[in-house]
Amino acid sequence: MDIASLLGIVLAAVLLAVSVITAKGAAPAAFFDLSALLLVGGGALAAMLIAMPLRNGWNSLRVCRRVFFNRRPNLTAVISEIVGLAHTARRDGILALEARLLEVSDPFLALGLQMAVDGNRPEVIEETLRIKMDAIALRHKQGRLGLEQMGRYAPAFGMIGTLLGLIVMLGNMHNPEAVGPGMAVAMLTTLYGLLLANLICLPFAEKLQLLSKQEMLAMEVMLRGIVGIQSGENPRVLEQKLTTFLPASRSAIGVPTREAAQAVEARLDKLLPKPPAQQTSKKAA
Repeated sequence: MDIASLLGIVLAAVLLAVSVITAKGAAPAAFFDLSALLLVGGGALAAMLIAMPLRNGWNSLRVCRRVFFNRRPNLTAVISEIVGLAHTARRDGILALEARLLEVSDPFLALGLQMAVDGNRPEVIEETLRIKMDAIALRHKQGRLGLEQMGRYAPAFGMIGTLLGLIVMLGNMHNPEAVGPGMAVAMLTTLYGLLLANLICLPFAEKLQLLSKQEMLAMEVMLRGIVGIQSGENPRVLEQKLTTFLPASRSAIGVPTREAAQAVEARLDKLLPKPPAQQTSKKAA
């Protein structure tokens, strides 16, 4: 369970409820309107389905569970496993790794080690694994695309609902007592659209993108470790290279610079662009 995601949703719901309850002269029931919810939620969903195939739209909704249930890669454990494999290859030869393949739980790492055991050249292994990484990154991007689409469309449907409400309200101007409630209902759709976009869709897409980048970084560490093992690098030197991907506080050798990790981060930023509504300029660390 991702506590941060759950805590964020609960905190937002509590703050909204407290704001509604403590607002002077506000009736909590006035903030709920079924027709406004149907227009905003259903309209954004319909627009998303128009913009992409049904299967992709369903996958985008299905991957939302990863926001709350996900397994983040442990880079320290990955590096330790690779260094252990490098010691085995150094001591007993690279063919000895075949007996340890069943111990490797990550399929990406197992694939690279199998290619190394089969005698493939390092450049062939790297090219194959990078193709697989790009394919996985593309699948992740397609998975969150539906959420990004709904995040863009929800505020627009909120405005559409507001315009419809204003049209109905202006048609009843002969009844002054209905103007105030009619205006409140008309504004609710804008509120719902903004909440759906900025509390659900776009934050979910951002979390999925973060999880994807973390997975890509772990795969980059595995790739460089596999290539290092195949090239016959000294395990200690290989460990020093891989620990540059860790923050200095977690690095076993205390490397102060992280040029390699920053280069990977830049590559992942190009491969995994942020949702359009959430674009921010990155500052150098």
